[in-house]
Amino acid sequence: MADTNTKPKSSGSRVLAHEKAREQYKQNLWNYRVVLIKKGNFLVKKNLYGEAAVVYEKYLKILEMIYECGPNGLTPEMLKESARTTELAILSGVYWDLVRIYDTSDVFLDRQKKAAEKLARFAAYTPLFIDLMKRAKAFQKTCRHPDVIKNMISKAGNVKSRCFIATAAFESPVAPEVQILREFRDLNLRETPMGRQFIFYYYKYSPRIACFIDEHESLKAPIRFVLRIVIKCVTAINK
Repeated sequence: MADTNTKPKSSGSRVLAHEKAREQYKQNLWNYRVVLIKKGNFLVKKNLYGEAAVVYEKYLKILEMIYECGPNGLTPEMLKESARTTELAILSGVYWDLVRIYDTSDVFLDRQKKAAEKLARFAAYTPLFIDLMKRAKAFQKTCRHPDVIKNMISKAGNVKSRCFIATAAFESPVAPEVQILREFRDLNLRETPMGRQFIFYYYKYSPRIACFIDEHESLKAPIRFVLRIVIKCVTAINK
């Protein structure tokens, strides 16, 4: 009996040890990414673009290993679900640097296109969106491949247009206030005919309003004030 009871424990211990080692390995990778980000930023400032591109590509591969998504498989949803939301802004900055670095030669055109596609997807989920799009429009006038930049700006605008008014006001789709309103939509509004009708019209007209808010910074503070009042009412209803 003693031998029989020992085997499962030993097997279970090995599984736990393996999982622990796996998680530690991922944590080490996550920590190492900080070194690469800092090094890449330093190299860009020193105009050592070739070396910076190599470092940034290593950083992207590390994230792909952490999320086990394969080459070029990173998505904004992965980071949102794992609560690594600040990394969305870091990634957007990295992709923006790579877009500019790869623009220096026709040899890197395919790489530039891939970086531009990623930037279009990630930038819309960060507070950097407006600033990055302004930079991109200015860069389009002097870059080697203006069509790539134009296409990127267009795609980024399409992603952003699907965001809520609250997202535009709070400048992030993962802001706590946005999450509360989203939960109210899913748990309350969707459950009634009138609520579903409200959602229909909201989706129909909110993209235009959200874009207008993005273009007028002065509107964000008063809209946030009003939305926080709405959130208090929503929270009281769900208690």
